[in-house]
Order: sequence, then C-alpha cells, then structure tokens
Amino acid sequence: MIDQQTQEVERKVIAILRALSQSSEPLGARVISHHLKDYGIELSERAVRYHLKLMDERGFTQRMGRDGRLIKQSGLEELESALVSDKVGFVSSKIELLAYQTDFDIGNHQGNVPVNISFFPEKQFKKAIEAMRGAFRAGICVGELVAVARQGERLGEVVVPQGKVGLATVCGIIVNGALLKAGVPMDSKFGGILQIKNHNPLRFVELVQYSGSSLDPSEIFITSKMTSVGQAAREGNGRILANFREIPALCQPTAAKVIADLKQAGLGGLIIIGEVSRPVCEVPVEVNKVGVILIGGLNPVAAAVESGIEVENHAMSAIMEYQNLIKFWEL
Repeated sequence: MIDQQTQEVERKVIAILRALSQSSEPLGARVISHHLKDYGIELSERAVRYHLKLMDERGFTQRMGRDGRLIKQSGLEELESALVSDKVGFVSSKIELLAYQTDFDIGNHQGNVPVNISFFPEKQFKKAIEAMRGAFRAGICVGELVAVARQGERLGEVVVPQGKVGLATVCGIIVNGALLKAGVPMDSKFGGILQIKNHNPLRFVELVQYSGSSLDPSEIFITSKMTSVGQAAREGNGRILANFREIPALCQPTAAKVIADLKQAGLGGLIIIGEVSRPVCEVPVEVNKVGVILIGGLNPVAAAVESGIEVENHAMSAIMEYQNLIKFWEL
C-alpha cells in the first residue's frame, strides 16, 4: 500500500515537472492545476502548493516570489529519468489529446488547430526562412500556414525565450482532429523517415512506434540529422518526415472528403491513402483497414537544421486559433 501511495505521489511530481518544463516563465499553482488535467490528474491549487513545497525541498523547483515556480536543472534531470511506466506511450496520449482539442470548423475556417513550435536564434531566423522556402514550395509541409513570435511573446500558451524567434507550423494531427469530428476513428501507428524517389513516396526506411515512445519521432530524426528534406524539395529524391495512420475501410470516402476540404483551407498533409488491407509504402495494413501516410509538420524545420541552423523543437506542443496563422510567404 505504501509503494502504491509513493508511486502516485511521484506520478504527480513528474506531471508538475512536465508542466513547468514546457514554460519559460514561472507558473503558479492555479495554472499548474489546469495543466495537470491534460494528464488526467485532478489536484486543487492547495494540493499543488503542497507538492511544490516538497519539490522545493528536493531541489527540483525554485520559488520566484508571487509569480510561481521555475524548474531547476535537477528537476529537468528527474523528469528525464522519470518512471518508465509513466513515459511509455506518452506520445500516443499526446496525439489523442491534441486531436480532441482540435475544434477547427472546415466550413467556416474557424477554430483551433494543433501546431509544432520551433525556437530559432534571432540572428539566424532570416537564414532559416530561406532554408525552409524550398520545403514549403514543394509542399513538403502540412499546409503553408505559420505563426511567428519574438522573445517574450506567446505562441498558444508557449512563451518565446530570450534571444529566440518562435515559429509555429501546423501539425499533422489536424487530420486526426478533423476526422474525429467527422466520426472517423484514426489509429496513429508510427512516425518515420519516408524515402522519396522521383517526387513519389517509395518506402519507410526508419520508424518509431508512438505506443512505445516518450519522445516525438520527428524530434528524434531531426536531432539525429537523418533527413534530407532540402534535397527532396530540390531534386525530388530524399528522405522526409512522415507519419503512418490507419482508418476503418468503411470510412475511406468520408476521410478522403475531409482531407480534401482541409487542403482547401490551406491545411494539407496527405501523401497517400491506400487500398483496403493492402500495404502502403511497404508497410503492412490490418484487415479491413486502410493505410494513410501523412507529411510531418516539422519538415521545413528539418530543412533549416540540414543547412546548419540551430533549432529547439517542441512537436505537438500547442493549439492555436486558425485566424492567427499567416501564409509562410508573408514572412
């Protein structure tokens, strides 16, 4: 019984640390309590303050007056080595949560859409835009809508750190969210590296299953410099970020229409919809299912990294109002 209680306390501590790690500003108990609901944890402000006091004593957090707490390096290290059972499948849960929070109305072009957020050094942002231009022009992106914010400004609920420029790119989960609203269930299988040959998708050469991962596959592949998005944009041959999903075969016509409507709203992302129970890009598909391959939203950012620009990525990190996005070409 004591072990179960200890584990439950640790789960709450990790959730609080996770919330603090996603903010560059101090967070108070009320805001933290709100964030914890995303992880299925109900804690009152008073209970959060109690846990924060214990975390201060353990050296995980630092009190910043009335503004709240900041996470310390020891807290980041504790988060990194968190309970394995708490981390496995975290990406899958995050996808489901963002899909649910996506309430974009295709007909009225209003509502929230999921975004990835990337931080660039302010002095390199102009160079980054040039490096990303080819990927947007070639359509190796989830539509051409973006948002930009300078230090101290917000992208969704994320504050841009000092000396950085933040760029929000639309996340492929927009497809999950739109299909969910249309009554089409989508099973997110894995993120991977898709080989492009003569401008056409050939096969996946690397993959990471969402159900067993605590990190977004796109972030892993970009950091490991496993992409060649710039080459794919220029020559039609290269390796890009892509995601593999499955939908029930009966839902294929509805899914095709929803995805076409998204494209009209400037929110693309589809590479291919397969045939019933047939492999797609050499990936086997379950019986009575249809394989769907979506472009990774961080492909333009991957092109910037390929050109030698330092980028800090936070995939699937926020939702933003569609009306606050602008076309990349307006930057």
